[in-house]
Amino acid sequence: MTQPQGALLVGSVNYDDAEKTMSTASAMLGGHLRRIPDGEVGRRFHWIMFQPDVLGQADGIERVGDEPRWLRELDARPLRIADGADAAAIELPALGYADAAIDSYAIFERLRDAGKIAEGIRFQVSLPTPVAVISAFFAGDDRAAIEPVYTAALRRELDRILVEIPSADLAIQWDVASEMGIIEHASGYGATMQAWWPGDPFDGLVARLAALIEAVPDGVEVGVHLCYGDAGEKHFIEPADTATLVRFANAVTAASVRELTWLHLPVPIERDDEAYFAPLAGLAFVGELYLGLVHREDGVEGAQRRIAAASTVLDGFGVATECGIGRAPAGTTEDILRTHSETASAW
Repeated sequence: MTQPQGALLVGSVNYDDAEKTMSTASAMLGGHLRRIPDGEVGRRFHWIMFQPDVLGQADGIERVGDEPRWLRELDARPLRIADGADAAAIELPALGYADAAIDSYAIFERLRDAGKIAEGIRFQVSLPTPVAVISAFFAGDDRAAIEPVYTAALRRELDRILVEIPSADLAIQWDVASEMGIIEHASGYGATMQAWWPGDPFDGLVARLAALIEAVPDGVEVGVHLCYGDAGEKHFIEPADTATLVRFANAVTAASVRELTWLHLPVPIERDDEAYFAPLAGLAFVGELYLGLVHREDGVEGAQRRIAAASTVLDGFGVATECGIGRAPAGTTEDILRTHSETASAW
């Protein structure tokens, strides 16, 4: 059986503040990590669910429905372009990602200066794709109309992060979930997940993600987290195997001018069979590969079963959870982190 090397923290961590997330991750995983996220704390606790509260402030965008849909303190009601509004003229407010990254990087620097984070570890910023936010909160013709506006706003967030955080300290991860739902024709947000652009949806998804990867300049690490959703720790569809993941990853890496630093692929808890991993023999990616085979429910023993199955196809990979662990039950976080260290060697 292959001994995995290294670990990736996908993004969210079930702690209340960034300092606890980063200091705990560093203390428990140490040399297993090449980068550390801030845990997506505060209003980012449920991935993109805070974006309606942000976008709903813009003139020309309205909330759908009269009553809030509360997710803790977030109103998760969807959005629409107001009647008579010109989508191209809508000015979106700051989305919140750059502010959060800059604040958390200051904590990262302080912890590193105090010797609590090792030199050479980068600060990881996880960002959603525009496809995720648009498909989750807009419908119909509004999706095509708002896409260039939201994409430009997200690129402004990225550009500010690139200005404020030194390249040598920075790693950007693109979180890619809704794309997999569109490719698989999965049910999400109450309907079949569909593209809104002309032509082959797969080709459009490849082009969009390749453009986001290329927006991250050389000198800054860039990774992709492919995902099948994490609502209530469940996927919107269970993949039959890794074939679609491999097809999409190969197409994206071929289309992108710059190379990915790392790639993360999910592994459902039930899949410790060789058939799930067999398509990985065709994966063209040559950077850091992480398999999301760590699950809180069966810990080290379950992870080792999945490692054994993956080892029949792959010679080298690191470990991760299937998605972030921000929605894991309270009190389980340290056990999950410990499973990473007990199933993989340090770098």
